[in-house]
Amino acid sequence: MRRILLSTAKILISGALLYLALRKVDLTELFSRFTLSSLLWIGMAIAVTFLQIFVGVLRWRDVGAACGAPLELARAMRYNVIGSFFNQTLPSAIGGDAVRLWLVARAGAGWRAATYSIFVDRAIGLIALAILIVASLPWSYQLITDAHGRSALLLVDLAALAGGIGFLIFGALRWSWLKTWWATHHLHACAVIANRVLFSAARGPRVAILSLLVHVLTAVIAWCVVQSIAAPVSFAQVFLLVPPVMLITLMPISIAGWGVREATMGLAFGFAGLAANEGVNVSLLFGAVFFMVGAVGGLVWILSAEKAAQGSAQLGVPE
Repeated sequence: MRRILLSTAKILISGALLYLALRKVDLTELFSRFTLSSLLWIGMAIAVTFLQIFVGVLRWRDVGAACGAPLELARAMRYNVIGSFFNQTLPSAIGGDAVRLWLVARAGAGWRAATYSIFVDRAIGLIALAILIVASLPWSYQLITDAHGRSALLLVDLAALAGGIGFLIFGALRWSWLKTWWATHHLHACAVIANRVLFSAARGPRVAILSLLVHVLTAVIAWCVVQSIAAPVSFAQVFLLVPPVMLITLMPISIAGWGVREATMGLAFGFAGLAANEGVNVSLLFGAVFFMVGAVGGLVWILSAEKAAQGSAQLGVPE
């Protein structure tokens, strides 16, 4: 009952926020802007999304190896594509992570190693996103002249950055009770692994570059969407506005980020002196791109050996 109520609440939140955001959009006018070139740009956005998934796979494999959950490239790519489907169907913007965890655990890595690999991978991605936003703050402040917008951006990003830095500092602590107390044992173990990955001479630079590239590709996807409807928005504006929106969308309070993303994108565009309705337009098409990629992930899931096994057997991971 608790899960049903939580899912229902997230559906209602998505619906309410979408309703409020769509009040600013003239769908007839939006569809009238589609041309043949629009389809090419949307196709480009889909291709870049698959590239982004692949880049995420490369990072996840490094993290998974450090967690004792190694995966070959093809299997990791399949799991991430399947995860993109469940990101669109489960009541959260990170629902695919739970499915990836389940798949890795079933593959023979075990629940602990699988959980650690997903959690550390997500934490490193969040830290990279917060760092990217902080690094772009001087230009963001030039773009966003609204005082409330600046305050909101600074508050959200500093909270994320503080959480990320705190997580890494937590892993550097050597108090023995952190490794044995039930409330800190697993979190501390994940933080230790994150430090080991990020500050490794072999893995650290590669993981850092891949993590930043994932978020840069998000801006590229949004830029392709902007081009598809010839919205009067530059790439620099997209690059500065989209990462903070993605940070807020990570909050698991809606279905696949729908509603939260549209409302936040509209506000972000408004704070930057752009048309709020264009922000909602871009967000809707951005979500549509990920929905189409998720549909491919659903097909991969239907045809996968993991689904055919019905949970009856482990599928094995490489040693």
